[in-house]
Amino acid sequence: MKPKELAWTILNSTQVADCRIFTVHRNLSRRPRSTDTYDFYVMRFPNWVQVIPMTKAGEVLLIEQYRPGTDSVTLEVPGGIVDPEDENSEKAAVRELLEETGYRAEKMIYLGRCHANPSIQGNHCDVYLASNIELVQEPNFDQHEEIESRLVAYDEIPGLIMSGAISHSIVVAGFYYLHLYEQSLLKA
Repeated sequence: MKPKELAWTILNSTQVADCRIFTVHRNLSRRPRSTDTYDFYVMRFPNWVQVIPMTKAGEVLLIEQYRPGTDSVTLEVPGGIVDPEDENSEKAAVRELLEETGYRAEKMIYLGRCHANPSIQGNHCDVYLASNIELVQEPNFDQHEEIESRLVAYDEIPGLIMSGAISHSIVVAGFYYLHLYEQSLLKA
């Protein structure tokens, strides 16, 4: 079958919950090859960005913050929601980097786009490399953030992923996009 032939038809979508940063919808959907219908519950989030900030010396600026979903402090890269007032995802990436770390990049390089969990979410996350970062101000956390930053040698990242110290799936995907970007530079 072709992808279009696999698509289900949404007959009706009803919002069943508003959870501040996302809404939950019940989609009554029909199978592509029959008249059978099923309810699917999906979460609608705004789109996201993440930034892999690197210094001129080749260090990566990682952040540590509390995550209520796992009730733990995680090791990640800066990122967040693309706000309605953001012109585009790159502007959101610049803003998130500055707010969460106080750093600004000489250049932002788009690396790729991923979907967090397409089975229940429709949003995407754009990934950027922030090159030659420089500290320009104190971080400006929002009311739900308490963040510590730390510089790590880039060659330590694979070990941090393999050990589980970096376990956020979108962050892992972001570093894979960075790897692919570096490979494309070697072939050029």
